Amino acid sequence: MRYPGLPRALPRFLAELAVENSRDWFEAHRDAYERDWKAAGLDLIAALGPLCQAGEPRLEAVPRIGGSLKRIQRDTRFSADKAPYAPMLHLVLALPGAEKHRGMHLVVHPDRLGFGAGHYGLGPQALARFRDRVQDPEDRAALLAAAARAEAVGSRWDAPDLKRLPKGMEAEADWEHLLRRKSVILRGETAGLPDWLFTADCLAGLDRLIAAHRPLLGWLAR
Repeated sequence: MRYPGLPRALPRFLAELAVENSRDWFEAHRDAYERDWKAAGLDLIAALGPLCQAGEPRLEAVPRIGGSLKRIQRDTRFSADKAPYAPMLHLVLALPGAEKHRGMHLVVHPDRLGFGAGHYGLGPQALARFRDRVQDPEDRAALLAAAARAEAVGSRWDAPDLKRLPKGMEAEADWEHLLRRKSVILRGETAGLPDWLFTADCLAGLDRLIAAHRPLLGWLAR
């Protein structure tokens, strides 16, 4: 079955939700949510499934809310921002067995497309192994080459978590930022929403972004 693209009504729904962002407004527009957000998101994930399984490393496209489709409801318990909804369509294509900590993210905002990949929040053992791998010249070169593939489509490294190198570690200036990280993430966004998202070219366009970040995910999976 040929995938026709996301519904063109989706950006309007997201833009209006961003402005109103109340439970009363959401309930009054539940039909649009069910059709232009929920059904559209699940259909896109299902369509991406074969592409996610065809490449290396394989990614999991789970067509359910809480699977590859992040909930539109926000957890506001520990946030100063009490807006109840996230005005975005957020897909997470995770590495098998990695839950959502390692994977590819695709985020449709009202006015732009966000994308990125990596591993958020390395635990103590994973962080120690990452630092060991970074200090190996061949492994480090492979990581930087993988990052360059993602950078070619507009992704950039997140800012390092630490201001200084960990105690006892040394590095050259061109890669010392790697040792100051507790997460390994590159991300970017488009200037405006690409029209191809809403056409039969949608899968090809998203597959290009996924393919550019696959080397990074492959490095993390090893």
